Amino acid sequence: MRHPLAPIPSQRRLRRGAQLLTGLILYGVTAAMLVLAGLGLDPWDVLHQGSSRTLGLGIGTWAILISCVVLVAWWPLRQRPGVGTVANAILVGVVIDLILSLAHPPHALWARLMLLAGGVLGNGIATGLYIGAGLGPGPRDGLSIAVAARGHSMRVVRTAIEATVLATGILLGGTVGIGTVLYALVIGPITHVTIPALSVAPRERASAPSHTSPGPQGDAICEGPFSGPVRGRRDGRRPRRA
Repeated sequence: MRHPLAPIPSQRRLRRGAQLLTGLILYGVTAAMLVLAGLGLDPWDVLHQGSSRTLGLGIGTWAILISCVVLVAWWPLRQRPGVGTVANAILVGVVIDLILSLAHPPHALWARLMLLAGGVLGNGIATGLYIGAGLGPGPRDGLSIAVAARGHSMRVVRTAIEATVLATGILLGGTVGIGTVLYALVIGPITHVTIPALSVAPRERASAPSHTSPGPQGDAICEGPFSGPVRGRRDGRRPRRA
């Protein structure tokens, strides 16, 4: 019987685990910063906030609940979560609720703009950290990957899913604004840099002869809320077609 979780890479496990936890904690902190800024959220957090305002419970709690629902949708698509996927589903929401319980939204516009800018940039770095750890995509990213793997365009899949999520969040009372537009425009380019830069590469074997050309490097997935992942080699070149 196949194990329900994807296998953990055998190399650099301590580095991967530490990077995963750092990335998820930073992701929760920066998501909370966007909420505190009050200038608009990314599509999924619009849904989380709208659910919180309409039905009660914290935004982070809704992030966890919706992550669990999304993970259930993985099962018929035969997508296997990783350790990082499960950690993502729980830890990010816990951190969001913790930060929002300790901090209060600022009134000054400059402070809100600083939170917005720092939240978007930090979110991009956090994405590079947790995806680069190689321990599994987040529940929402994995859903898009699983649907696209069945012969659909990743860009179309992500756009359809997140447009639906955004519309539902708006109807529930989530905040849409300049932050939503900024996030959509810049998160893709930021993660296009951070994911390859922060990807944990396996150690090279010491016995490998120096004259042997290196094998193909792994793909990195750069995610944007409406742009879809951008696959590319870590050496900057496009992968050759099979």
